Amino acid sequence: MPAIPARVSATGAALEFLQQLRQKHGPLMFFQSGGCCDGSSPMCYAIGDFQVGDADVYLGDLDGAPFYIGADQFEYWKHTQLIIDVVAGNGGMFSVDNGSGRRFLSRSRLFSDDEYALLAEVPLLLGRQAAK
Repeated sequence: MPAIPARVSATGAALEFLQQLRQKHGPLMFFQSGGCCDGSSPMCYAIGDFQVGDADVYLGDLDGAPFYIGADQFEYWKHTQLIIDVVAGNGGMFSVDNGSGRRFLSRSRLFSDDEYALLAEVPLLLGRQAAK
């Protein structure tokens, strides 16, 4: 049986940056923002600084950092793999990357029909259910 594709992955540069932030801030987590003040960007928080809601969808881990997305955003992105990268610029005002001169950025690719069919067989983990 083919391997189930990851719903979220990261570039080497993003994983290296994540490790640097982890050394400064401790254990981290991500939430894919749905817009408003910081646009649609991956926000990185110290564990405990952001409350995951019951309807937020757990996409997977990036080097041990859990990654969540709001249910409404997931509906838009469910056909794509999020690829977290890092670029020059200012991060979101509440994200731990803010002030570093670099920020996380979401890129994406569409899942193939076969990949999407495999993912449809895997139950989604929601919010606090995923943290248990």
